[in-house]
Amino acid sequence: MIRRTLPLAGLALALTACAGAPQQQQAAPTAKALDLKYTTQAAGKGLDEIKWNLPYEPSTLDAVKASNYAENTALANQCESLLKMTPEMKSEPGLAEKAESPDPTTWVYTLRKGVKFWNGKEVTAEDAAASLNRNLVPENGTLWGTYYANVESIKATAKDQITVKLKQPDVLFNQAMATPAGVVMEKAFLDGAGKDVGTAAKGVMCTGPFKLESWKSGESMTLVRNEDYWGTKAKSAKLRFSFIADETTAVNALRAGEVDGQYFYLPPAAVGQLIDSPTGSVTLGQSLVFWALLGAAKEGPYADPRVREALSLALDRAAIAKVVLQNTSQPQRAMVGSPYWTYATDTFKKAYEALPAEKQDLARAKELLKEAGSPTEPITIGVQGSSAVHEQTANLIKASGEALGLKIELKVVPVDQYGNLYGSDPKGREGIDAFFSTWYGNLPDPLDVYSVFANGARTNFNNFQGVDADLSKARAEYDDEARAKLITGIQEKVTRGVAWTPMTNLSVVLYMNDKITGAVPSFAFLYAPWATELGAK
Repeated sequence: MIRRTLPLAGLALALTACAGAPQQQQAAPTAKALDLKYTTQAAGKGLDEIKWNLPYEPSTLDAVKASNYAENTALANQCESLLKMTPEMKSEPGLAEKAESPDPTTWVYTLRKGVKFWNGKEVTAEDAAASLNRNLVPENGTLWGTYYANVESIKATAKDQITVKLKQPDVLFNQAMATPAGVVMEKAFLDGAGKDVGTAAKGVMCTGPFKLESWKSGESMTLVRNEDYWGTKAKSAKLRFSFIADETTAVNALRAGEVDGQYFYLPPAAVGQLIDSPTGSVTLGQSLVFWALLGAAKEGPYADPRVREALSLALDRAAIAKVVLQNTSQPQRAMVGSPYWTYATDTFKKAYEALPAEKQDLARAKELLKEAGSPTEPITIGVQGSSAVHEQTANLIKASGEALGLKIELKVVPVDQYGNLYGSDPKGREGIDAFFSTWYGNLPDPLDVYSVFANGARTNFNNFQGVDADLSKARAEYDDEARAKLITGIQEKVTRGVAWTPMTNLSVVLYMNDKITGAVPSFAFLYAPWATELGAK
């Protein structure tokens, strides 16, 4: 079967200009304009079972610890939040029928009446308060703590009402209630399961349209329709997840009809085989995800912003989008692009267009390295195993860096260990100066993305400085235009300081065989029930 990718050696030649003639650059390929979808064709009827693949086995279904692709893809159909993200990535009522802010430091959530957990127990404010309060307990290891940084208290103030008091105004908190940060589980279950919440042994107790029937570790996870669901019931009766991590094996299983569908957070090397498949089709969805090299060095060459900028200037982003990402992506000059501009659009657009263009400039790159003292120490980049995109981008960056005189070393990290690079423990990144990431904000708000650079933030891997004060001001600013001006100032510093190196945006790559339709193709599949409309064409 034909692969729509160049051999790695060919990639390096195609995407890298000759070191001996830095000012005579080849014309970059033009990235293809993308037709990105929010929905797919409605299903005609439900099916007895849908077979879906996850890119790896979820490590947990505990909402406070679920912040990755497989985990959230499975969790989104089972556990619901106070608010709900629509396919268009907007917010609407979820388990809370109303969200009110009587003053800038108070949020009052009124729960829907009559909603029941899978075990038949009615959802109460005590359940909601207990669930949200778990994010305030350090021992729980929440990955959503940044949204709770300004929370003073969360209390049940009526049978169907919880009140959240903030220490100061915070524009992100309520938005985050449409993510797993706002998930509600049964308090009695949480108390009984303890540290085993979200494991294969204990599972979860939620309210979603599918409920967990079984989880056979290393094999599969099966969800069945919740017949007592408060909203529109799922069309299909059963959703069975497999855990095929190897891209080639997954693509073959999809084409053979052994699996009905899958979301890819990066296009597989054989995405062309899926696009040309006689048994199914690919839909590209609107996304908040971008493909980037995250800086993690606090010393050595890559801790120098001049070195980071030089390596960034050596990249041909248009070619990465066209060749490596196979026309499923477009070049991006900043971490945040237009899908995030849900307010003050003109301000964000003008600031984005004023940033340096996403083009190669090898002559300037060489000048910067000379200014930095022509470093000779190696730069080590972390690369995820089992990913052609990681491998090919890594080889491109290695070739581009070495053409400038930099020494680049690649460290392959197995896919099941790659998440350690994002952890709060710096030991997980020991010996790595930068690593590739399909990074995304959880909310369609630029502030959400740039908050990663707050002082002391778990995600400020290279301890980038200079934006903390403005981040705090922006987070407390409810006026959209005033907040946008603060954020674009932060964007300017982060982008020109090359805190991280954004390369392209990323589309959701959704494959479904010709028997089924109805899945949500947008980024919202991570945070809202995406499988309720799945069924037969």
